[in-house]
Amino acid sequence: MRTKKDEKFKLESVEELLGVVNEESAMDIEISKIQSFRAHPFKVLDDDKMQELIDSISVNGILTPVLVRPLGMDTYEMISGHRRMHAAKIVGLTKIPTIIREMTDDEAVINMVDANVQREELLPSEKAFAYRMKLDAMKRQAGRPGKNNVSQNETNLRSDEILAKEIGTSRNQIEMIGISVDTLNNYKKLTELIPELLDMVDRKKLQFTVAVDISYIDPVVQQWLYEYIRENGFIKPAQVIALRKYLQIEKVNQQRMIMILNENMPGRTSINRKITFSEDKLSKYFPPFYSQLDMENIMIELLEEWKKKQGEK
Repeated sequence: MRTKKDEKFKLESVEELLGVVNEESAMDIEISKIQSFRAHPFKVLDDDKMQELIDSISVNGILTPVLVRPLGMDTYEMISGHRRMHAAKIVGLTKIPTIIREMTDDEAVINMVDANVQREELLPSEKAFAYRMKLDAMKRQAGRPGKNNVSQNETNLRSDEILAKEIGTSRNQIEMIGISVDTLNNYKKLTELIPELLDMVDRKKLQFTVAVDISYIDPVVQQWLYEYIRENGFIKPAQVIALRKYLQIEKVNQQRMIMILNENMPGRTSINRKITFSEDKLSKYFPPFYSQLDMENIMIELLEEWKKKQGEK
């Protein structure tokens, strides 16, 4: 029979002693139950910084809990802590200290971006997709009144104005810390580049502003531009501007694009040369149903082949 002497109060924390319940106290959760965030825009790389994190966890464990949201069926989605979880797996941990927080899909996106976007070593592509995800989430939030919306006017704000207000209450304040609304929109445009060009931006082989200009161009032409840059080693802003102006008038094929880029290469010595062929001269080389553009394209292709052969000599 238990006596009062045997009865003990078991207080697990100072919060309990004070009568305060912290709903976000960290608890150990099995790593196998945590999924990566869907379409996570931030890369988890096995680089020097990751090795430093692995070494730290090996000695000290995980000092800062990760943040997840519940998905149901005893599973969770990672919001903040992908690098810590990756390092923990390498160290051999099976559980990780975790804070669980209920969130909507859009709240999860915003929290995920905010937790990662301040890292100094982020690549342009990571920022681009992160900002796009956040802006899209904010647009959806602005389109429907929520419990935190104080007025309908708040919900009618443009997404970039909401972002400006959230970060610094005004566009001017955002510009003071080096992030303008225009810059955010430029990052969003980077997501419209083909992967090969975006990789060039990450590797600093393609200027950020030039890449933004290229993002307005059709993906097929972007692929040709990638091949041109890979072959020539560079592309200048004036060349892209000239190409975009031409595309406003008519479409181009790859040969025509190369011709436009070469004609607008900065520093190119301009020689006033004009060569014309009479129709009689050309007719014996082309079928009668060939248009002027058809003949021109074939001549450019032949000249490109001739140019390559000259370079091989």
